[in-house]
Amino acid sequence: MINQYIRDYGKRLYGLCTVLCANSHEAEDLYQETWLKVVKYIDRFDKTKDFEPWLTKICVNTYRSTLRRVARSPVLNSFATTEEKENLLNSVPAPEHTDYSDLYAAIARLPEKLRITVILFYFKDMEINAVSDALGIPPGTVKSRLNKARTKLKEVLTDETDLQF
Repeated sequence: MINQYIRDYGKRLYGLCTVLCANSHEAEDLYQETWLKVVKYIDRFDKTKDFEPWLTKICVNTYRSTLRRVARSPVLNSFATTEEKENLLNSVPAPEHTDYSDLYAAIARLPEKLRITVILFYFKDMEINAVSDALGIPPGTVKSRLNKARTKLKEVLTDETDLQF
């Protein structure tokens, strides 16, 4: 059964992992961790619901756990100021396509909640309800986050490149 899920959803999950992570090694680790958790918790999956939102939720939660672990890391906490730490974190390149580098950079600077919502909705083509299920939030909150993200992106991109939407 797991093999079929991997065949059906593996490429899309890996795509999500590569969008969320700073590099391919981290994406591969996230991909593996996600499938390990799926195997561990498959008995908790409600077969009356779609599998992909459940899988996405596991992936996003695993990613968030990794971010929390990194934030508590003695290496990252050894900086003298928060600004030094933020400069290091912001220097990690976001996955970019050369034609959309300004957009990707702006998305990478969004607050985590907005960024993950944008990635799931626009990059992974998930419906509002699927994003809602994956993140465990109401559909209205998904819409609100997307609206806030669009507003912030429009401000940043208009200021930096004078793009008109």
